[in-house]
Amino acid sequence: MPDEAENLTVQVNDKEAVTALLYAADKKNRAGVTVVLGHGAGASQASGFMRMYAKGLAARGFDVMTFNFVYMEQGRSVPDQKHKLEGCFERVIETALKQKKLKNNRVVIGGKSMGGRIASQVMAGEDRETFASDVVGLVFLGYPLHPPGQSTKLRVEHLEHIKKPMLFVQGTRDALGSPDEIRPWIKNLRPAPKIHEIEGGDHSFKAPKKFGLSPDQIFETSMDEIDRWIRSL
Repeated sequence: MPDEAENLTVQVNDKEAVTALLYAADKKNRAGVTVVLGHGAGASQASGFMRMYAKGLAARGFDVMTFNFVYMEQGRSVPDQKHKLEGCFERVIETALKQKKLKNNRVVIGGKSMGGRIASQVMAGEDRETFASDVVGLVFLGYPLHPPGQSTKLRVEHLEHIKKPMLFVQGTRDALGSPDEIRPWIKNLRPAPKIHEIEGGDHSFKAPKKFGLSPDQIFETSMDEIDRWIRSL
């Protein structure tokens, strides 16, 4: 797999564009799937976390596209409003679908924390039918069930409108929602979502040494699980 990703420009609206990065799938085990990942609220697509997942999944045979939301592209620290975040994600999905190199690929969308949440809102929103035939699943890298310390302010109401398989990769010490917190809210959804638990992991999957897993082992194990899950769809 080439180490360098291809730079793409995504026109979000008449006045704004964002940068996307396309990590080409390893040709030996190419899955014919594009994975579109949005970043978390506080760090761009260039963060170590995003690059590790993009490169790791590309090495496993998936074409991976990451991107910056408009506020991050423009160097602002506060995320845009809901409709603007969703609109940006939708334009990126459209760009992925139009890429000649990715033609005929099925699509999985998701991302880290806020990026995954926005992906879920896109697939639960009014325009979800636009992507219904192309998007085959969603993967959440630390789903933000609630803001830190606000366990009653839940972000779950829209999930029942998503009629696609979902994989939650979640640390057991995640301050924004542990697997045990998430489970009751997704247990009745169909198709049944899956949770991959990272024992001792926080919101960025970091776990104290006492849990016996190095950061590399945590990332590799979670990417192996994502690989198996996507190929089973």
